[in-house]
Amino acid sequence: MRLRLPEERPTEPPTGYKIAHPMLSQDGTRAAFTGVSLGGALPYGVVADASCVYGLRHRAPSRRCDCGFHCVHDRTVAEALLCTAGHRAAVLLEITVLGRYIRFERGFRYARQRVRTATVGPCACGTVATALADAGWGRPGWKALAPACAGCLRGRMFVSLAGFARLGGEGLRVAAGKGAAVAVAELGGAEDLGVPELAAEAALLQARLDWFQAQLARLGERGPDGGRKG
Repeated sequence: MRLRLPEERPTEPPTGYKIAHPMLSQDGTRAAFTGVSLGGALPYGVVADASCVYGLRHRAPSRRCDCGFHCVHDRTVAEALLCTAGHRAAVLLEITVLGRYIRFERGFRYARQRVRTATVGPCACGTVATALADAGWGRPGWKALAPACAGCLRGRMFVSLAGFARLGGEGLRVAAGKGAAVAVAELGGAEDLGVPELAAEAALLQARLDWFQAQLARLGERGPDGGRKG
C-alpha cells in the first residue's frame, strides 16, 4: 500500500520567509531575485512559478525530487542565515506560498510564490542602506545588487529602494532594516553603555562627520554657482 501525505486546504495562503540576492536586468528595466543555494542560477520575479532545476518534466514540487521553491516558517530562522559570510549582502523576503506545497518541520517546498516584502540589511559600512548598488557579480543578463548607503555609492550603478520596488511591480514593498551601528537612544540609557559601546558610537559619529566634511569640501570647490573656482 502506498502511503499518501495528509492534504491541507488552508483558508488563507501560508506565509514563509527566505533570503535571496536582489537582481537588476542588464537594461535596468526589471527587478528580480536569485536564491542562495539550489536554483540560484535562475533569477525569479516577484510572482513566479517553480520548475525542476534538473530539467525533468514533472511538476514542481515532486515528492521524489528536491525541486520547487523553498522557505522556512520562522522569520528568525531566515534572519539567522544572513549571518554567514556569503549571505551578508542578501535580503530577507516575506513571501506568500501559492499553489501546491509540501510541508516540512521547518518550512515549505512549493510550486508558486509572491514576494510581499523585501527587507534590506545595512550597508557594508554598517550604516542603514538607502539604495541597492552593483555588487560586482551577476548572472547572464542580470546584475546582482547589494545594500549601500549614500556615502558608499562612489559612482557605482545603483537603484533606490523605492525604484527597485517599482521595477519589481506586483505590489512589492522594499524596506530598509536597521544599521549594524544603532543609535545610542536605541541601546538604552547612557548608564547602561560600557567603553566598547561608547567607542563604537564615537567611531560611527566620526565616520559620518568625515563624510559630510568631504561633501562640503567638494561643493566648496565648485563655487556657489555650481562651477569650479579658479
